Amino acid sequence: MMNLLLQTFMSEKGMPYLILCAGGILVLYVVARPFMKKKKDPMDKPGFMRSLSQQRSVERQMENLLVELSEMSRQMTAQLDTRAARLEILIKDADQKIGRLQQLAREEREERAIPLPNFAASDFPVTGQNLASPSDEDMRHREVYALADDGKSIPEISSALARPSGEIELILALRRT
Repeated sequence: MMNLLLQTFMSEKGMPYLILCAGGILVLYVVARPFMKKKKDPMDKPGFMRSLSQQRSVERQMENLLVELSEMSRQMTAQLDTRAARLEILIKDADQKIGRLQQLAREEREERAIPLPNFAASDFPVTGQNLASPSDEDMRHREVYALADDGKSIPEISSALARPSGEIELILALRRT
């Protein structure tokens, strides 16, 4: 029977069967090969000890790096806290100065609001150098009155007429009395 089988495979009709059997055996070998390998112990490798020591070294380096990072973050937090405290002090100082300036401004407004004492014309000596004709003075006052009646402020009137704001204030104050 073995003889018959060999003759069949060796003949021209059996060649495809022979190739088919060889292919099947090859496929079985490729599939079964990983299962036939013996599982190796990773501790048996000589390079494993070196890689383990390298791994421990890397772990130590990472721990050191984490310690340095936490220390750096602590320092940065302390610096930020210090700067925040300084800023709070500066803000308080600025608020105090603003309050003082507002108080001075109120006091100055109150001082301006104090009416000037009425002086008689005879209290001041009259010289011929500083006198303006009554018509010129009335005209200047009328210009100031007209602009004030239009709703202009003292600085606006002062700049429009090219006169000092104190003079404008005086003219308007005299108008009220």
